[in-house]
Amino acid sequence: MSRITLPRLSVAVATSVAAVALTAVPAAAHTEVEADKAQALAENVTVTFHAEAESDSSGIKEVRVVLPEGITPADVTYDKGPAGWKFTADKDGYTVGGKELKTGVSAEYSVVVRQLPDAKEVAFKTLQTYGDGHVDRWIELDENGENPAPTLALKAAAPGAKPIASASATENPASAAPTDADPTPAAGETLPTVSAQAADTAEDSASGLSAAAWTGIGAGILVAAAAVVLAVRRRGGAEE
Repeated sequence: MSRITLPRLSVAVATSVAAVALTAVPAAAHTEVEADKAQALAENVTVTFHAEAESDSSGIKEVRVVLPEGITPADVTYDKGPAGWKFTADKDGYTVGGKELKTGVSAEYSVVVRQLPDAKEVAFKTLQTYGDGHVDRWIELDENGENPAPTLALKAAAPGAKPIASASATENPASAAPTDADPTPAAGETLPTVSAQAADTAEDSASGLSAAAWTGIGAGILVAAAAVVLAVRRRGGAEE
């Protein structure tokens, strides 16, 4: 009967425990996120990101984030980050970046979110670019994936908390459409002009008779006067 010595047994148990632990622990996101108020529908939340430097030859120069559903670029403002870095919003998220950091130095920055969505968690897909052009893509929504996106777990919304209108909905309110009674032309539009002849006709019509009618009356008067003169002359010649 073979015997297993205590040291060998201890090593075997330790190895087994380590193997189980390694398979049970999900892959850690190399870009991490946390918030001062990690709660659904919380307002004016400061969200902090830690982008770990993983290159031995180049430093981080830019971090781009695709925002989760329920947060628009207009709802995010820059808080603070590496010296000289700037914040730029785009159609589906934002970018922070600037002078390349020293090799091995992680990039930490924070933004303020107007309101977190009513959800259990929110994932911020992240592209981390180095000075040599290499990009780390932390975009997988599976926390057990090789490149998991930094994900923020949220507590349930506070009683009475309600969604507020996104800032993007109030930046460019639609202008009121002109009514039918509004004579002011729209930008680039010209009102139809009226010719002088048409204006005269309209004025004469407003007085009761058109210009043509007045012309006919005048001609009739002249014909009548000529007839009277002719009649008088004939009568005078007959009397002689």
